[in-house]
Formats: sequence, structure tokens, C-alpha cells
Amino acid sequence: MNPITEDDIANYLVNTPSFFERHAQLLATVQLTSPHGNRAVSLQERQAEMLREKIKALEHRIMEMVRNGNENVVIADRLHRWTRSLMLVRDDRDLPTAIAGQVQAQFMVPQVAIKVWDVAGPLQAEDFAQGVSEDAKTFASSLTQPYCGVNSGFEAVNWLDDTAMAMSVALLPLRDGTVQSASPAFGMLVLASPDPQRFSASMGTDFLERIAEITSAALSRLRDA
Repeated sequence: MNPITEDDIANYLVNTPSFFERHAQLLATVQLTSPHGNRAVSLQERQAEMLREKIKALEHRIMEMVRNGNENVVIADRLHRWTRSLMLVRDDRDLPTAIAGQVQAQFMVPQVAIKVWDVAGPLQAEDFAQGVSEDAKTFASSLTQPYCGVNSGFEAVNWLDDTAMAMSVALLPLRDGTVQSASPAFGMLVLASPDPQRFSASMGTDFLERIAEITSAALSRLRDA
């Protein structure tokens, strides 16, 4: 016969709750080692300790969820104010500058730059439509989500005022439709920070994608004018 294992005993006790009804005295005599010291504690006290630990873990999770929720509310409010500011821009020529300036102000980004190409004829002489190579345009079109990470010598970083202080960057492709669509990019929004961890490869990009899509929608009038 195969020897009885601990798993066999555990399965028996789980599936036979009446065992403790027939042997109630065992619950009072079982002694366990406390994880908070070398002293022995009763089964009931050990169960209470386990419940306290579970409650503490749940409290930490709830606090984290509340904190994340509060942060999301703040970001959503900033996104709302930024979007509203774009709708108030009357002159098409002022729109790219307004987009970059408001991103910098509302989201506290140290440096922001924007370039747009394939704009209508009267706008092609504007600064925001100049100084973009074909390689940069191809790179922008290849992005199907915002790039977040270290500055690896991207051409777009040269659009910033102080490239030496761009230790981490977020590159947002601007195109018709969603960021993930296959349509070619017609611009790029560059966010930069001297903090190497501000824009990291592990960060979520949901809000950055919303910024890119709203920016693209706002700039569509520059191409259709």
C-alpha cells in the first residue's frame, strides 16, 4: 500500500469537515509557530494572524487603487483643459505652437516640440513645417504607438531648444485615425525631460495616445485648409 502523504491528510480534512466536529478538542490543543517570533500560538490565534495579514494586504491594494484613481482624475482634468484650449485657437498658424505650449504647461513637461508636414500651401513656410528629413517622416510613420525611453539620438530631439537636457523622451506620431492605424504620419509631437525615468519604456501610454489623437484631429484643418 502507498504511504499516506500530507496531501492525502489535507484533502481528507478539507472534504470531511465533520472530523473537527467529532474531535473539537484538537482545535484547542494544536500549537503552531508564530511568523512574528519563535513562540507557539494556538490554531485560532494563527488563523487570526493570517486574517490580519490578508486584511493589511487588501488595505494596501485599496490605497493603491485610490491613489491611481486620484492620479487619473488629475490627468483627465488636465487633458480636458488642454483640449479646450485647442478649440479656442482661431488662427491655424497658431495651432501647433498652442498645442506644444499647452502640453508643456498642463502636463508639466520640461520641453515640447512639434513638426507637421504635408500642410496646405500657405502654411508650408511656417517654422513648424520646416526642417524635417524624409528619414524622420519615415520613422514617424513606422511608430504604431508612442515611443517612450532614453534619447537614442533621434532627429526629432533636435527640434527641442536644449537637446542636452533631453535625457528621456516620448515621441508621438500624428496621423489620421488612431495611433495604431496604418495611415502615414503627417507630424510628430516630442516630449522631453532631464529626468531619465520621466518617460520610460515600461510606462503606460494610454494618455499619450489620447494626446496624439486629439493633436492629430486638431491639426487636420492645417492640411485641409
